Amino acid sequence: MTADEFATEVRIAAAPEVVFPYLTDPALMVRWMGERADLAPAPGGTFAVDIQGNPVRGEFVAVEPPHRLVFTWGMAGSDVPPGSSTVEITLRPDGTVVALVHRDLPPEQVADHGAGWDFYLPRLAAVALTPARGR
Repeated sequence: MTADEFATEVRIAAAPEVVFPYLTDPALMVRWMGERADLAPAPGGTFAVDIQGNPVRGEFVAVEPPHRLVFTWGMAGSDVPPGSSTVEITLRPDGTVVALVHRDLPPEQVADHGAGWDFYLPRLAAVALTPARGR
């Protein structure tokens, strides 16, 4: 890990095919992170999630269901402007190990973004084990 990135993993007792849609389907994304999501999960597609009133904006770089996802990330008016950092999420079998690396962060922003991911990824683990109603 370098000074401009945060990396973490969480294990989820569900297959990658179950977990992956929680990263690409707007209705499932907001079950664990954000209040609103506009996602077009294809290279060049929109990645837009409002998290606690903060508009996170970027675009999808790689979408390889159900094992890998890469998107850019940032917020207007912050030290991490829209699209200026990159999040790579890899889903490995064994239940699912969700490995996340958030790159290209200003060094002074690594701890804050790490705290955010450390808060939200356990929420992903919890909701991926609870079937969505009406689905």
